[in-house]
Amino acid sequence: MHIGVNVPNFGPGTDPEVLRRWAQTTEGLGFDLLMVSDHVVVTPDVAEQYPAPFYEPFTTLAWLAGVTDRVRLGTTVLIAPYRHPLLVARMAANLNQLSGGRFVLGVGVGWARQEFDALGVPFEERGAITDDHLQAVRAAWDDEEDYGRGRIPIWVGGHSGPALRRAVRHGDAWHPLLLPLARLRERLDRMKAVADELGRPVPALAPRIALRLTETPVTDEGRLAGEGTIDQIADDLEQLRLLGADTVVLDSYNGDPRETNHPEIAWQALAAVSARRRMEQS
Repeated sequence: MHIGVNVPNFGPGTDPEVLRRWAQTTEGLGFDLLMVSDHVVVTPDVAEQYPAPFYEPFTTLAWLAGVTDRVRLGTTVLIAPYRHPLLVARMAANLNQLSGGRFVLGVGVGWARQEFDALGVPFEERGAITDDHLQAVRAAWDDEEDYGRGRIPIWVGGHSGPALRRAVRHGDAWHPLLLPLARLRERLDRMKAVADELGRPVPALAPRIALRLTETPVTDEGRLAGEGTIDQIADDLEQLRLLGADTVVLDSYNGDPRETNHPEIAWQALAAVSARRRMEQS
C-alpha cells in the first residue's frame, strides 16, 4: 500500500520556499505521493477555511515536479466544473509528460457556492457538469497523438450516492475524504453494490484520511481515521490495507489557517509515521 501526503498550497504561512520544503520533506521521508487542493477564486466562503495566497494546483505541481525526482503528484481534488474539460485534459497530459508520468488527477464536484457564482458556473448543476467533463477528458486522452501517451489515473472524490456512482462510472479509484473507518466501510459496501448494479468493476480504494498525532488515545465514537496515537494511526493504516486500499493520503491540516505558519509540526507527525512504517517493514 502506498502512502501519500496532502500539502497545504494555501494560507498565510505558505510561499514558494515552504512548498519546496514540503515537497522535499515528503519525498525525503519516503512517501509515495504529494497532493494539493484546488480553488480558483478565494471568495469569502473559501477564505474562511483556505485563505490566500492560494497557489493554483497545476502550476504548483509543475513547479514541484522540477524539485522532486520520484514522488507522484496529484490533486485532492480538482474541482471539475471550474475549467473547460479540454483545458483540464491538456494541462493534465502536459504535467504528466513533464513529470515523467507521475501525475494523478483527483476530481470532485466542489462545495463553495460563492466561488461557483464568481465563475459563472451553475452550482446546482455541478454534478452533471462533472460527469460530462470526465467523459470529455477521457475522450480527449484517447487521442494519443495530440495528448501524449501514458494513462493518467482519475480518482473521484465524494461519498454521497451520486459520488459513488460517478466513481464507478469514471474513476480508476474512489477517493473519499476524512471519514471514520466505520463510515468508510459502509460507503465502500455501498459502492460495491453500485458497481454490481451497473455491471462495472469496483474502482480502487484511495482515501484521504486525517493525520492528527496525539500523545493519548482518542476514544471518541466519531474518531476520524488517522486521528490518535501513533499506534492508532498505524492500526488505521493496516485496517485500510485489509480493506484493499491501494493508496492512503495523509492530511495534517486541522482547518486553522494559522497552522500554515508552523509546517514543522506536520513534518514531525509525518516523520513519526515514516519511522513506524520503516520499523514495520524491517
